[in-house]
Amino acid sequence: MNELTVLNHLPETLLERAAPDLHQVLDGPTLIHLSGRDPTPLFVSVLLHGNETTGWEAMRGLLKKYEGRTLPRALSLFLGNIMAARQGVRRLDRQPDFNRVWPSDEANESDAPAGREAKIMSAVVAEMRTRDCFASIDIHNNTGSNPHYGCVNRLEGPYLHLARLFSRTIIYFLRPLGVQSMAFAQFCPAVTVECGKSDDQAGIAHAMDFVETVLHLERLDERTPAAREYDLFHTVATIKVPEEASFSFEDPKGRETDLHFSADLDRMNFQEIGDGALFARTRHPARLTAWDENGREVGADYFEYRAASGTPRDFEYEVRLKKSVMPSMLTVNPKIVRQDCLGYFMERLSK
Repeated sequence: MNELTVLNHLPETLLERAAPDLHQVLDGPTLIHLSGRDPTPLFVSVLLHGNETTGWEAMRGLLKKYEGRTLPRALSLFLGNIMAARQGVRRLDRQPDFNRVWPSDEANESDAPAGREAKIMSAVVAEMRTRDCFASIDIHNNTGSNPHYGCVNRLEGPYLHLARLFSRTIIYFLRPLGVQSMAFAQFCPAVTVECGKSDDQAGIAHAMDFVETVLHLERLDERTPAAREYDLFHTVATIKVPEEASFSFEDPKGRETDLHFSADLDRMNFQEIGDGALFARTRHPARLTAWDENGREVGADYFEYRAASGTPRDFEYEVRLKKSVMPSMLTVNPKIVRQDCLGYFMERLSK
């Protein structure tokens, strides 16, 4: 992978390329600065995960709309994992996750990401710090069934206002570290927007409209939105399947795996799930892990393992919730489970 490329123009034919074909024009991670009537730039990042194409499709459509016209505000567009996009995967096997290697004030020196990719992200942050960035938008998709929502790392007026422009559903999170929004939140209002699945045309239209709206803003409201204007949730745990445990989703061979989940596990996303609810079936028992925002393993706070009852008795134990939670981003994609996590648990946050 080449180092960061910085351009002050759109390369010829770039807007004609879908995400898998961007490698024909770009060598790797690329930051493109475009001028606008207001010189203070909006930063937008896309394709930090190569299979999450909504961001690029939205920006592609927006920039085509403004061909031959001046943008209302300067725009700095970062295109991330071009090589993973070529293969339609989140990341290549030899790569780190491009949304886990951004610089963070929260990280201990021993935890700070190293390597070429981390240096590229640090260079992007350093470049944008010098440009008095107006705001930052990181555009993502997810693989499970989820509504569109915004994520922030600070509960301050401009951050919440920015997220509320995208959705009334807002998630506040402090883990995982190394994400783009957390790096930019150190010097400008920043939001991550989750736009459903990559093949969702409504998600593309929503992201495009949102970015255009922000480009037209003169300022971001400093006030905290009124409580009635948004629903706020706090991510309290990241759920993972241990590396040594095998798992399946309603696979006929599932009885041969350590952990077995429903094929529609993601139906739980953004639903209030009560304590005692069945979450998985297991043998041994194989235990799920849960990691809180301080990096502590707290699986025992969320899961209990009961002897299985009823039929069929293919598994010895049931994994049931010990407290009420609201899951988000639960996925039934095995590769995402291994590369990232099974999903997250949230709690409603008082305002």
